[in-house]
Amino acid sequence: MTAETTSTSAATDGILLTDAAASKVRALLEAEGREDLALRVAVQPGGCSGLRYQLFFDERALDGDVTKDFDGVGVVVDRMSAPYLVGATIDFVDSIEKQGFTIDNPNATGSCACGDSFH
Repeated sequence: MTAETTSTSAATDGILLTDAAASKVRALLEAEGREDLALRVAVQPGGCSGLRYQLFFDERALDGDVTKDFDGVGVVVDRMSAPYLVGATIDFVDSIEKQGFTIDNPNATGSCACGDSFH
């Protein structure tokens, strides 16, 4: 396996945290004074796209967790959520319209069709 193959698969074999999101997570952790926490990402069924996300700081290490490091920021995904987050990107948006974390997930099928069934 070449180094080129490895770097290409790194973006598709799990979750990706953008630099903006990593910076925001780092700033939040520094404000809390907690270096022992990681950003846990979990998926539950539901929501408009069929998936609902939970992002929270966690100090636990669960059996089967998938952990990735993004420039000193740990991101943890439980083993049940990991397959749903392959190739997903977490970003942080800070604009006039909105502020917060966003998840772009190629595994989320469908979209909101609010009102379409009420013709």
